[in-house]
Amino acid sequence: MKRNTATISMGLVAVIIVVALLLFSRPDESSRQQAQSTQTPADTTISNTNTTTNNTDTTASTTNTTTNNTDTTASTTNTTIPTWQTLPIVNARTGETFTFADFAGKTVFVEPMATWCSNCRSQLRNVSNARAQLNNENVIFVALSVEAGLANDTLSDYAQDNGFDWHFAVVTPELLTELVAIFGRTVTNPPSTPHFIIRPDGTTTALKTGIESADDIVAQIRTEGGL
Repeated sequence: MKRNTATISMGLVAVIIVVALLLFSRPDESSRQQAQSTQTPADTTISNTNTTTNNTDTTASTTNTTTNNTDTTASTTNTTIPTWQTLPIVNARTGETFTFADFAGKTVFVEPMATWCSNCRSQLRNVSNARAQLNNENVIFVALSVEAGLANDTLSDYAQDNGFDWHFAVVTPELLTELVAIFGRTVTNPPSTPHFIIRPDGTTTALKTGIESADDIVAQIRTEGGL
């Protein structure tokens, strides 16, 4: 009996140990599951971070687009033609009407003058020599008489008598007003031999005065016209 009782007691103890081991092992599995569940939000956070990065790239792309639009605006501004360059005048030698805007993309040398001005005649001879040196169809010369009411025939005869075979025109009151507003009253004083250059992009140099040699005129035109 004693031996049977001891055997039973030992069996009970073994059962208790097994049950205890099972109970202690279950919380470990539960902990693993909780740990796995905790890692999932971390992965989601990484995914969200990537999404945020993509959004940042999109913003950068938008910024580049804005920059391009700004460049386009600047380009449009540069191509604006001044009003005075669109005012019509008549080539006294041919009777054809033209505007300075007709020569867009070319270099235009403009010499305000008068038929009674001896300094103008000397300067125009130098202009004639400069024109022959350049011999370039992308360079235009315009002699602009500032004599109010001068007949086109009179100006045409003046050009022919002196062997000047380029554009000669009588300034209109409207154009003269515009030129004075830009260059000052000196542009109306022929003996000072005023002259300026219109660049290919429509901008102009400052008004210069004084008789200049053909070589100086050629150098200015090449510099301002990018020739």
